[in-house]
Amino acid sequence: MTKAKKLNSMRLLDARGIAYMAHQYDPVLRDAREVAAAVGFPAEAVFKTLVAQAVGAKKPALVMLPANTTLNLKRLAAAVGAKKAALLPHADAEKLTGLQVGGISALALTHKRWDTILDARGAAQSHIVISAGKRGIQLRVETSALLRLLDCRVVDVADAPGD
Repeated sequence: MTKAKKLNSMRLLDARGIAYMAHQYDPVLRDAREVAAAVGFPAEAVFKTLVAQAVGAKKPALVMLPANTTLNLKRLAAAVGAKKAALLPHADAEKLTGLQVGGISALALTHKRWDTILDARGAAQSHIVISAGKRGIQLRVETSALLRLLDCRVVDVADAPGD
């Protein structure tokens, strides 16, 4: 496979001295579980980034959760001190972030200064895999370094299949 082109997310990690491994996959894939299989990691180690908004909030939030889980909107709303929260439709998420669904990355959106939430399952892992900010490239990063860099809040917001 060819070497990944340097993206802003990679430049940010380089500038902060944070090690990462880039993993490429077919950018046609959008489903996080399919991406996990394509890059060779279990779905619980590959984190998708969703754009959500609490009712009454001025800014959306970025929520990172394992590929094999779904977002619990009630727990998300409680975590941000709101009565309700909703996922933004794909078109709205793309318009607000400037990134394609399947390539939305908190690393590529640090300039937005949005709340960033990492599901508690991620904090329990030494490394997680997240989007680099472009479909077709995932980055494996040390979780503790990612938490510091993104100033993430760790919250239990994901439901495993069958929950």
